[in-house]
Amino acid sequence: MDTFAALAHGMAVAVQPMNLLYALIGVFLGTAVGVLPGIGPALTVALLLPVTYKLDPGGSLIMFAGIYYGGMYGGSTTAILINTPGESASMATALEGNKMAKAGRGGPALATSAIGSFVAGTIATIGLAFLAPWLVDFAVRFGPEDYFALMCVAFVTVSATFGDSPVRGLTSLFIGLTLGLVGIDKLTGQARLAFGIPELLDGVEVTTLAVGLFAVGEALYVASRRHHTEEKLEPVRGSLWMTKEDWKRSWKPWLRGTMFGFPIGALPAGGAEIPTFLSYSTEKRLTKHPEEFGKGAIEGVAGPEAANNASAAGTLVPLLTLGLPTSATAAMMLAGFQQYGLNPGPLLFAERPDLVWGLIASLFIANCMLLVLNLPLVGLWVRLLAIPQPWLYAGILVFATMGTIAAKPSVVELSMLAGFGVLGFLMRRFDFPIAPVVVGLILGPIAESQLRRALAISLGDPMTLVQSPISATLLAVALIALLAPFVLKGLGRFKANED
Repeated sequence: MDTFAALAHGMAVAVQPMNLLYALIGVFLGTAVGVLPGIGPALTVALLLPVTYKLDPGGSLIMFAGIYYGGMYGGSTTAILINTPGESASMATALEGNKMAKAGRGGPALATSAIGSFVAGTIATIGLAFLAPWLVDFAVRFGPEDYFALMCVAFVTVSATFGDSPVRGLTSLFIGLTLGLVGIDKLTGQARLAFGIPELLDGVEVTTLAVGLFAVGEALYVASRRHHTEEKLEPVRGSLWMTKEDWKRSWKPWLRGTMFGFPIGALPAGGAEIPTFLSYSTEKRLTKHPEEFGKGAIEGVAGPEAANNASAAGTLVPLLTLGLPTSATAAMMLAGFQQYGLNPGPLLFAERPDLVWGLIASLFIANCMLLVLNLPLVGLWVRLLAIPQPWLYAGILVFATMGTIAAKPSVVELSMLAGFGVLGFLMRRFDFPIAPVVVGLILGPIAESQLRRALAISLGDPMTLVQSPISATLLAVALIALLAPFVLKGLGRFKANED
């Protein structure tokens, strides 16, 4: 009953006129950026971090969550119409969705995608509301050594999951951890890696790093790719609505996709890509129309899109209850929390229940808004694809620079923005994942303080890190997650040599 009461209180917060406006702005922006290839919700949240610096924390976080949900919706539009997923999680949708569009059934493909996203998002948000308090009760028992072990799990899983190479992921993480050392050491009061620059004594601003890596780096990378194939836009022909047969073939994949997306999204190494492809392969096995797969089967759109949106709610479970980001957008939302001096975790549920439950309740409202926006405004989203890329990315660069100046007017800050932009470009160019850098900067100082606190309590005994059953289990999980990719790669090579 406590959850129902908390959710009712959160709904009262979420339906306040300003919060409704923030939610509407968020879902509109999220859908728009999800439609535009290459511009995901993580980049949008990064751009808005400096702009929302002085706004209400609750409203800003509701807007960020709306952008996250909207980005998941919008990514399917480009996947279906031009075979270019706006988000990596929409890759499975493109397999059947684009074939449906070419066969003149783009309307039903977009409809099953939007309705499936609504169904999955609603069920997964209910799951978030009921699972979060249980996890909070468990996390309250954590000591400093347990939190340090949890941070190690986050570091390893984030590094191993983002990108194709675990070594590159770990390299990105260590860049972030090094940046997290910049500034005054809170224990000794000594300056670290500040190089005599006063502006660095407060440390590297998360917003500057995020905007530089995501926005400026992406703009430079797109500008560097002069020769790229022109995508052919597939027009939406006929009715947008689904036939009775389409409904019959879609509702079970929606539910199965939700069952894949939410639990896997909630895992530290889950993400959205795994459940979407699991859903696609499951629908391919279970379908009564196997001849349609590869030619435009509606189940191949309905299932993965439901899994995609359910995983978005799933990633908010570890973010809100433990402060662990499991996706690039979740990492940016964590930066948003820290911008307002808030640390997601069990204490946040006790200290700011209005903010947390208002955010969870707003997800129900965002889902309804997205359904209303997506079906009637498909024509508008398609027109967005006609915006020339030079205009689009020039606007992003201007917005990024102005936002950074507004948040912290300083020559040093602008120089750092440019430097991080070049770093982001180089990382994209050489296929290094960017999210681990942000995660390292945010969670590195927290992990350091928890480790030092645990060692201080135990009078410097390092064995304290494995004496607690929770920390020992988490460190074992981190070690397995670190070694597993290398072991699997070695086994793959061994098998290839044998063959």
